Amino acid sequence: MASAKVDLEVGTDGVALITMCNPPVNALAIPIIIGLKDRFQEAAGRKDVKAIVLTGKGGRFSGGFDISVMKKVHETGDSSHLPDVSVELVVNLIEDSKKPVVAAVEGLALGGGLELAMGCHARVVAPRAQLGLPELTLGIIPGFGGTQRLPRLIGLAKAVEMMLTSKSITSEEGRKLGLVDTIVSSEELLKVSRLWALEIEERRKPWIRSLHRTDKTGSLSEVREVLRTAREQVKKTAPHLPQQQACVDVIEHGIVHGGYSGVLKEAEVFKKLVISDTSKGLINVFFAQRAISKVPGVTDIGLKPRNVKKVAVIGGGLMGSGIATALILGNICVILKEINSEFLLKGIKTIEANVNGLVRRGKLTKQKADVALSLLKGVLDYTEFKDVDLVIEAVIENVSLKQTIFRDLEKICSPHCILATNTSTIDLNVIGQKTSAQDRIVGAHFFSPAHIMPLLEIIRTNKTSPQVILDLITVGKIIKKAPVVVGNCTGFAVNRTFFPYSQGANLLVNLGVDVFKIDQVIHNFGFPIGPFQLLDVAGYGVAIDTSKVYAGAFSDRMFKTPLVDLLIKDGRNGKSNGKGYYIYEKGSKPKPDRSVLPIIEESRRLCNIMPNGKPISVTDQEIVEMILFPVVNEACRVLEDGIVIRASDLDIASVLGMSFPNYRGGIVFWADLVGANRIYTSLKKWAQLYGNFYKPSRYLEERALKGIPLSAPASAAPKSTARL
Repeated sequence: MASAKVDLEVGTDGVALITMCNPPVNALAIPIIIGLKDRFQEAAGRKDVKAIVLTGKGGRFSGGFDISVMKKVHETGDSSHLPDVSVELVVNLIEDSKKPVVAAVEGLALGGGLELAMGCHARVVAPRAQLGLPELTLGIIPGFGGTQRLPRLIGLAKAVEMMLTSKSITSEEGRKLGLVDTIVSSEELLKVSRLWALEIEERRKPWIRSLHRTDKTGSLSEVREVLRTAREQVKKTAPHLPQQQACVDVIEHGIVHGGYSGVLKEAEVFKKLVISDTSKGLINVFFAQRAISKVPGVTDIGLKPRNVKKVAVIGGGLMGSGIATALILGNICVILKEINSEFLLKGIKTIEANVNGLVRRGKLTKQKADVALSLLKGVLDYTEFKDVDLVIEAVIENVSLKQTIFRDLEKICSPHCILATNTSTIDLNVIGQKTSAQDRIVGAHFFSPAHIMPLLEIIRTNKTSPQVILDLITVGKIIKKAPVVVGNCTGFAVNRTFFPYSQGANLLVNLGVDVFKIDQVIHNFGFPIGPFQLLDVAGYGVAIDTSKVYAGAFSDRMFKTPLVDLLIKDGRNGKSNGKGYYIYEKGSKPKPDRSVLPIIEESRRLCNIMPNGKPISVTDQEIVEMILFPVVNEACRVLEDGIVIRASDLDIASVLGMSFPNYRGGIVFWADLVGANRIYTSLKKWAQLYGNFYKPSRYLEERALKGIPLSAPASAAPKSTARL
């Protein structure tokens, strides 16, 4: 790997070309920042240099500050790793330079990269370059002057929108807004930039220090209105994200007290936010998502992925049609099989509705939608399966049906064809019991709706070949999923970890806690919806089927409740029939259905677990902990059994598969912030009061008593026979 460096080359025209070299995106690592300071000082002191052009090597300007520096701050607790860029480099050496500086931008200028470019006196940009400040997605604000310069260059309203949404714009939009001075072809980029810099030096083009501009920010009343609206929006949409409010505050500070004061305030707030739990959580998720592409024994043994061109999907129900949608959107041919014409037509119509829905929402062009739908073919038998590269079975959770399908597939499909199941709970060894090609059997567990939810859980048995795993990882990436490879067990990694989630909620209800309060508290914690609304959305049939599977596998820690049976008996099935814990009417938000309360009372009477027959009194925090600490406890068992490669795999899976709030870093990361000892002590206390559902796992107990983080790698080899 090439080392990070900054080159300086002075041409006969008297222009110094300063080039950042740190492939692939010229991230602003510490050596690059030091190199930039050195090169700008050198150019400033050289008499043969009239003007300066700043650019990046390899067709990219810069992707921004090196995030691993912030990770190092989190690991060490030492913020001295953060260099002074905003004042020492951008203000003193670039913006206040006695020689004009022009940014020659190609490919992308994001985050700190765009902030460097905005510190220059002009920006010459190649077509279709990406420009943006996405820092808020990492729990921080722009830290190199971006909060001050962007509003002064493009106007306050658009600048606030760009920063709060972290959305980038193209060079063409940047030109209209005033961020870009001119757009030229990549071939002409350096030539035009050099001429532009010389023309500034000769006073034939304006020498603009963007920090000192005031013409774009608007009147004080306009400023107040824009910031008031922004604050209201932040309060409504991002109450848990301190960086959003901080960004608005810092922008306002600069407008009121001046640009330079704003830069100093920005740097101060940036350093505080870097060490916040929100930033730690979001950066953990960022690196966790990167880590999933490294699978020992699969991605590191020199294998090359095979080309998967044609995939068969068996079952056109909700999951099957969602999977087929994801595949055709990834430009993969799909054969959809159903048992009769009625079901097949329904499946195809669902896929068409999925694709057309994306067109309606502006996420897909009509042309791309037509191409995608042309890749779909419906069938009623296995004739077309002879040349498919991958089959994904997505029928109901019926063991004997799945076994029969896999036995048939082995006879019909080619010897290289991958045989995958979308089961969410059933052990793969059971599904493949009647199949001899055990090395080709793999789990491809999508989350509903499959064409939208980003997680793909890839389940391997101890016989699945590394080639099959690699091929499925590749397919996952093609269809824009995050593939997490896990071991084989009941519920696999995600559903097994989270099976106590609804159980804990049910236990609380039967202890007398209000069902709607539980949902509200869990929503306030950061989940999109609470456990009871989630049950309504999933449907009660799914809940009964999965609880039977878990009761067989984890009977020692199940909480049994008659509540779902009572709801079904009352004619309720959640969202599918418009009636569950909530009332569902077209065109309106779900409303709590108070008529469900007598049914809950009946469940409480039958369970009879309320102490002295009276509802328990719990705080909001205790509700969160009594539901999520058992989830952490099961995560500990998953880690101990070696079902995941690393703890961060559970973090990213919990965020992408179960909508655990990303700013909390994932289930294991959050647990480490809370502290293993506190979780262990609480569970031990509740186990004595309410039974084995809360009994701490051996892994949790050991980590808590020894003071070892839950995320720390296990010292001993995992015991699972399906380990990774």
